[in-house]
Amino acid sequence: MSRPIVATIHSAALRQNLEIVRRAAPRSRVWSVVKANGYGHGIDRIWQHLSDTDGFALLNLEEAIQLREQGWKKPILLLEGFFHSDELELLDRYRLTTSVHSNWQLQALAKARLSAPLDIYVKVNSGMNRLGFMPEQVHNVWEKLRALDNVGEMTLMTHFAEAEKEEGIIEPLKQVELAAEGLNCRRSLANSAATLWHPEAHFDWVRPGIILYGASPSGQWQDIAGSGLKPAMSLTSEIIGIQQLRSGAGVGYGYRYHAAAEQRIGVVACGYADGYPRHAPTGTPVVIDGVRTRTLGAISMDMMMVDLTPCAQAGIGTKVELWGDRVKIDEVASSAGTVGYELMCALAPRVPVEVL
Repeated sequence: MSRPIVATIHSAALRQNLEIVRRAAPRSRVWSVVKANGYGHGIDRIWQHLSDTDGFALLNLEEAIQLREQGWKKPILLLEGFFHSDELELLDRYRLTTSVHSNWQLQALAKARLSAPLDIYVKVNSGMNRLGFMPEQVHNVWEKLRALDNVGEMTLMTHFAEAEKEEGIIEPLKQVELAAEGLNCRRSLANSAATLWHPEAHFDWVRPGIILYGASPSGQWQDIAGSGLKPAMSLTSEIIGIQQLRSGAGVGYGYRYHAAAEQRIGVVACGYADGYPRHAPTGTPVVIDGVRTRTLGAISMDMMMVDLTPCAQAGIGTKVELWGDRVKIDEVASSAGTVGYELMCALAPRVPVEVL
C-alpha cells in the first residue's frame, strides 16, 4: 500500500471561484492566471474546470503550448513576454498574446517574420519597479508598436504591489493615467486583490490568480471569509504512529518541544519533502478526525508530530487535514512565516494528486 498522503484538487471550487470573480468584475473579461503550473495544482488537471474564462495568463511558453495542444483555443497571455527573439516563431504558430516590457522586445518584433500580427500588452512600471516602461516612455513606445505590421490589438497593463491595502492603488493608478494620456487603449490592471476590493481598477480585463485557488491575496484568510471563495486544494494524510510522552520528554530533531506533563502525540506521514513548510513552528494548526489541534516540534523530511490531547479517539490510520477546508492554507503559511502561494507551488512531485 502506498504512503497515505494525498493532495486533492476540488474542481467544483475552481468553477465557483471563477464565478465569484465574474460577479466581482461583471463588466470585465477575465484572464485566469495559471502560471507556475497552475499555482502548483497542475495546469493539465485544472484548465478544463476553468474553461469558462476568457483567457489564460502564464509565464512559460511550454505551458502555453501545452494548453494549445490540449485543445484550448481562446487567448493565452505571456505575462513576461518572450525571453529570446527566436521564440516569436512559436508565438506566431500558437497565436499567443505577449507582453512587451523592454525596448529589445520591441526591436525583435520589428524584425520578426510573422504570418499574422500578434496582440500586445504594453507593460507599465507604475511603481513596483520590476518589469515595464516608465509612464513617460509609454506614449513613444506605443506609437512605435502601433506602426509595426507585426502588432495587432494593443492593451496597457501594470501590476500592483499593494492592492490588498485600502489606498494601495491610488498612486499606481495615477501613473497609469499618466502613461495612458492621449491613448485610446484597453487596460488590464487588476490582480486578485484589486479584482476583489478595487472596482475602479477593473477596466477591460482583470487578472485573478490566487483567488481562483481559494486563498487570500492579503495572506489573511479572514479577509476573504465572507467572499464564498473555496480552497481548490486540500492536503491530507494519516497518523502512522502513536507515542505516550512522559513529562519533560522531547520531541523530534533538536527537541524543539518538551512535554509539560504526560502527553499523547501522533506521528503523521507528511514532511518538508512533501512540500509542507519545514519552518512551521509548534502550534501550526492541523485537523485530526474533525478536531482542530497543533503540530509539535520540528517538521521532519517525511513526518511531523501532532498533539492528540484533544483527540482522544485518534489512532493509527486516523485522517489528518494539513490544509484545506478546515485548516486554511493561509493559516499554515502565516504560522510558517510565508504565504499560501508558496505552499501551493511547493507541493512535491512525490505527493499523489487526485481530482474530484
